[in-house]
Amino acid sequence: MTLTRRRFLTISAAFAALPAQASSWQGRAFGADVSITIHGPRELAEPALAQAHQVIRETQRLFSLYDPDSSLSRLNRAGTLHLPDHRFLALMTAAGDAFDRTGGLFDPTVQPLWQALANGRDGAQAVASIGWDRVRFDTSRITLGDAQALTFNGIAQGFATDLVTEVMIQNGLSNTLVNIGEYRGTGGQWAIGLSDPSLAHLGTRTLSSGAIATSSPSALSLGAQAHILHPSARPHWSTVSVEADTATLADSLSTALVLAPRHDVEKISQQAGIRRVTLVSFDGDLTTI
Repeated sequence: MTLTRRRFLTISAAFAALPAQASSWQGRAFGADVSITIHGPRELAEPALAQAHQVIRETQRLFSLYDPDSSLSRLNRAGTLHLPDHRFLALMTAAGDAFDRTGGLFDPTVQPLWQALANGRDGAQAVASIGWDRVRFDTSRITLGDAQALTFNGIAQGFATDLVTEVMIQNGLSNTLVNIGEYRGTGGQWAIGLSDPSLAHLGTRTLSSGAIATSSPSALSLGAQAHILHPSARPHWSTVSVEADTATLADSLSTALVLAPRHDVEKISQQAGIRRVTLVSFDGDLTTI
């Protein structure tokens, strides 16, 4: 397994010339660099940042595949999770919505296939376990199908970004940029530079109230295969960037649309909550929908 970057685009926010009443924090979460920038009174920003740190820690304890005690790890081991946290249920619901929106291209049950390929094994047997429609959940219990396991790597960071953004709003802060693997801005004009490790600078996007998420199949290879997996679909694009109302939606769709031909991208991009989709072909051509 050769690791380059999990995401297809390195997205850098322009933090220059911050006003006097500005607060920022940088750290690590979900295996990536994260940051929060706030324009507003420090007496509001400091408690908001403390709450945000707690939300990030709690979100990792729910959805991390690398923490054996996380809710997701326990679900994958046992096949059942009783009395799931309300945030776990919210993410399950969002994943189901993404599955429906994309005609099944977004499917968190690909985890057994990911594990097989990452360990150099043939993935044919793992493919048989894939299928979100076999997952059952309600407020009392989540149950997986036989041999199933979930990964939320294509949606959890966006979900965490939205949770932290809500913390900012609840604390009376309306001019913020949150980056927990994906970006969501409120208030002022946030300049987000888009650059690809192979193609260099691709352009700039401006966020005022919304989110942007990006994915690249070649950012991580599993043997001869890209890391964005599906039992039958293969990548159509080198890079995809989705701008949407929420980071959860942008994250899940940027993952899935890597696997979609252009006519499907155009159809999906017309759905509620999606603002713009940027496609980069394997030849380096850039298309905005």
